[in-house]
Amino acid sequence: MLRLTLYIFFFLACGVALAQPAADTTKPIVVGAERMEQYLPLLQGKNVALLINHTSVVGKTSLLDTLLKRDIKVKKVFAPEHGIRGKAAEGENIKNEIDSATGIPVLSLHGDTKKPTAAYMDSIDVVVFDIQDVGARFYTYISTLQYAMEACAEYGKELVILDRPNPNGHYVDGPVLDTSLRSFVGMQPIPIVYGMTEGEYATMLVGQKWFAKASKLKMHVITCENYDHNRIYQIKIAPSPNLRNNIAIACYPTTCLFEGTVMSVGRGTDMPFQQWGHPDLKGKTSHTFMPVPYFGQTSEPLYAFKQCFGQLVAMNQKEVNMLLKDQVRLTWLLRAYQLFPDKDQFFTNFFEKLAGTKELRKQVQQGLTEEQIKATWQPGLKAFKKIRAKYLLYKDFDAKA
Repeated sequence: MLRLTLYIFFFLACGVALAQPAADTTKPIVVGAERMEQYLPLLQGKNVALLINHTSVVGKTSLLDTLLKRDIKVKKVFAPEHGIRGKAAEGENIKNEIDSATGIPVLSLHGDTKKPTAAYMDSIDVVVFDIQDVGARFYTYISTLQYAMEACAEYGKELVILDRPNPNGHYVDGPVLDTSLRSFVGMQPIPIVYGMTEGEYATMLVGQKWFAKASKLKMHVITCENYDHNRIYQIKIAPSPNLRNNIAIACYPTTCLFEGTVMSVGRGTDMPFQQWGHPDLKGKTSHTFMPVPYFGQTSEPLYAFKQCFGQLVAMNQKEVNMLLKDQVRLTWLLRAYQLFPDKDQFFTNFFEKLAGTKELRKQVQQGLTEEQIKATWQPGLKAFKKIRAKYLLYKDFDAKA
């Protein structure tokens, strides 16, 4: 695919779908960052800011080092959640610093400042975004992307997105966000699993005018080669400390809902987001684990040094295929609620923000089945899929061969 450039008058807003040539799935996927011939001309002679982390690599070399070796004038680096090295714990504030290897300022976008300020955007011409996402609404990299888009539109800077495949890009499921519940873990009316790459998602934000001054943004999406939504992408670099492998990434859209309850999702173990449990479920389940502080993962895990009793969701790809079935599953959430002795204390105030709806908690408390609950998602999913289809840059999993 050629470089996609989006200008002020955005033809996608008229509802015209982009052409989606079939991928050659016999060949390895080439991510946007590796297609340097497409984006180096956009950066040469300009002052550049990078919005990157440890997944931003070209081959085995960081994008920062790759560009510096090619005499690109990188003036600043913006750091998302988990920092540019990917070692900060979930929710931990990132501090401004000077990169010891290059002397380039690193400015935090996860702390008091989440949106690039006028000072951040001063003296640069273009922002390059290159971060591996996992395709779940509450994973905050797409929120950081939106804030970068807003800042570029407001301050007249170009944005270059180096696209990467979505490991959960082969299905769409979950409740669509109620916009009264907007937060950093859910900014737009999309389902939990929205089935788009970051480049496609950004294209949708502009086309739908889902942020102020969207029509003023000059954006370039450098697409992947040999990728489409029928391919299940296996990530080679863990995108964050607690999503350590592709099994955890597949489970994440389902198990992250436990973060809005009193259950542990296994932070502080060797299988975070692949299991759930609580000390008070002793005698009710056979699976056990004990969270402990993990260097580079979490220093204060929930129920540290306490035996938790619960369930293992999946250990391998076969179990993912058999149990998750390309869906946001509620099986384990419903079981945990049924087993927990103090049901009034099961949910926390964070649950609605994660779920994106005020209804799911009520439905669980009312004893609805998974099928009954998921039936209520369908009108929203149907409407979202119509919007999504207009902005796909790659052949869809629903498209006929």
